Amino acid sequence: MLELGKAGSAGTAKGELPVLRDGAVVAVLRASSWKEAATAVVGDREWVLAKRKRALTGRWASEPEDAVRLSARQTSFWKGTWEVDLAGTLLHAEVVSRWKGGYRYLDGKRVVAETGTTGGWSPRPTLTADDALSLDHQVFLLWLALVMSRRDEAATTAAVTGGAVAGGS
Repeated sequence: MLELGKAGSAGTAKGELPVLRDGAVVAVLRASSWKEAATAVVGDREWVLAKRKRALTGRWASEPEDAVRLSARQTSFWKGTWEVDLAGTLLHAEVVSRWKGGYRYLDGKRVVAETGTTGGWSPRPTLTADDALSLDHQVFLLWLALVMSRRDEAATTAAVTGGAVAGGS
């Protein structure tokens, strides 16, 4: 299982999120706080992860800006479904639980990965994945989990704030 660690922990620099497997750092994620963008370092390869048009994409840092190796796009806002392309491997993502959150990634009918969160006051994304998925692809799915959780948090905050403003007028 992969877990996104706290920024600046496990020997990473301030602002860097360690990607941990059994407590050991296997990758580093430098995620933007205000944009759906990040840089991931997996081994000796650097990935640029970003939102482009309606898709979340991943490319090697050495490639041109229009290159896309990995992508994910939401297919249904209401159902919370996504289509993910991991360098030619197409996965379907669906919500595991409306109450607990998390996504299940399916290759046909076979579950190849599932996201969740750590417990506690500041939950962080986790990913349990089939060994057939490369670490690069697992880190992309973990970043997607971070983006999705931030979107959910923003929507919840907007709903609560909007209700307070509407109720107070």
